[in-house]
Amino acid sequence: MNGLRLAFSWLTVLPVRGPDEVDRTVAARAIALAPLVGIVLGAFATGVMWALHRAGTSFALAGLITVAALALLTRGMHLDGLADTFDGLGSYGPPDRAREIMKSGGAGPFGVAAMIFAIAVQAFSCASLAESGRWYAIALSIAAGRVAVVLACRHGYEPAPGSGFGMLVAGTQSARVAVPWTVLALAAGFVATRSALGVVAVLLALSVTAVLIRHCVHRFGGLNGDILGAALELTTSITLVTATLHP
Repeated sequence: MNGLRLAFSWLTVLPVRGPDEVDRTVAARAIALAPLVGIVLGAFATGVMWALHRAGTSFALAGLITVAALALLTRGMHLDGLADTFDGLGSYGPPDRAREIMKSGGAGPFGVAAMIFAIAVQAFSCASLAESGRWYAIALSIAAGRVAVVLACRHGYEPAPGSGFGMLVAGTQSARVAVPWTVLALAAGFVATRSALGVVAVLLALSVTAVLIRHCVHRFGGLNGDILGAALELTTSITLVTATLHP
């Protein structure tokens, strides 16, 4: 249960207290269970979207409020990670300089643009899915983002220098964990959209995100928490957008 408690305390603001001591073993369990947190958050977001629609709110406004509520429930840390990652990628310095930019605490033009674009894409995609009755696809996309976190922490990636979080989670996930979650996400994609479109959405999102993770690890000298946030948000966004297409 320590891993599950830590997963919720890391990834949400829910009043769940994590274990007093966290080592790589407990951290590995928490990352392995991250998709369960994604399922809970996906159900929450879908519920908020549905409630706002029933209350008479327009789909577009409901989408924006839902994304904002989800950001509040996750401390906005994934969007912050997305912004920091793109600020780092937008720099021309060596890896240590890029990491300094990511840790600076401010958001540069690349980061702000990435964050605004992600929020807009997610909000209007949620609106489109709700309007077409594809409610389950909203939950699927949010859960898929947490599957990307598992894949990002697979064996073979080293932590970035100076990254305390990276030291705990980088390289902790084996294929025995990553493959079942990926298969489940693909199957859930089919169920959520009642077509192969959901499978394509998840597969495309995870594939594009894998390329981003690989590039970031090479660019920054290893894996850190900001890269995980960027992977999560990118996967969620691509899955949402692709799910809005007509099968």
